[in-house]
Amino acid sequence: MTAAAQERTQDTTGRVGVKRRRYRDNVWGYVLLLPWLLGFVLLTVGPMLASLVLSFTDFDLLSAPNWVGLENYVRMLTDDDRFTKSLQVTTTYVLLGVPLELAFALLVAIVLNRGLRGLDFYRSAFYLPSLLGGSVAIAVLWRQVFGRDGLVNDVLSVFGIEGPSWISDPSYSLFTLVVLNVWQFGAPMVIFLAGLRGIPDELYEAAAVDGAGVLRRFWSITIPLLTPIIFFNLVLRLINSFQAFTPAFIISGGTGGPTDSTLFYTLYLYQEGFAYFRMGYASALAWILLLIIAAVTAVNFALSKYWVNYDR
Repeated sequence: MTAAAQERTQDTTGRVGVKRRRYRDNVWGYVLLLPWLLGFVLLTVGPMLASLVLSFTDFDLLSAPNWVGLENYVRMLTDDDRFTKSLQVTTTYVLLGVPLELAFALLVAIVLNRGLRGLDFYRSAFYLPSLLGGSVAIAVLWRQVFGRDGLVNDVLSVFGIEGPSWISDPSYSLFTLVVLNVWQFGAPMVIFLAGLRGIPDELYEAAAVDGAGVLRRFWSITIPLLTPIIFFNLVLRLINSFQAFTPAFIISGGTGGPTDSTLFYTLYLYQEGFAYFRMGYASALAWILLLIIAAVTAVNFALSKYWVNYDR
């Protein structure tokens, strides 16, 4: 065999060996991914597709699904006052709670960014409400705090003010949940703090030399450079707020009362599916919620190009 033939044979053998190694690596990669892929298909994709099919049926969990086509969606949009009410309550909650939460989180992050002693302790302490805020125990505590004989009214009584039962009055009940949402500012606060740490001090020093005051430096340096972080927090908090459930369920006793003033969309969905056993209708509600969240997120991404600054 000539030298050229031997070289070609070696090249062919080498390429075959490389292909075998790549194939073996790919097989092992899929083997290691298999548990996650099975969980994704069986616990996420499968139930989603099943709920989509059920949304076109009249299913009560006890008998076989009965195909009704678009009837659930037509009823929802034309003949369901509680659906409209739940949208109104949830939208109010989102429009009030998210901006207030982000503003408070940014304020606390700015304070912590000033180089306080024991920063790690404060950061952990302020983050704790985000871990506990969605729990049943905190919702029960919140019910006691805003009750007629709760802590809020005890404080007001010191000033001679007799407060109402905040959670039993439809004029105030939703706002107690907004306050609870603002109290869970820890997660966006930590993200804001990380963003603030990434802004060079030289920019503030140069602005101070030019005579810019604190507010001018905040609006001209901090906010523009922090817009990607604000956008990130905004999208996450909007999605989480639309999905809020536990506080309204516990504080209202699962009814959405008083007079549906705390009837979150997710709570109404739960009632339809697990209280009235209208699982087909609940599935339709779930898909409408998915479309609402997707639309809001898409609008935010579309508008982000006008105010989010990625240049540093």
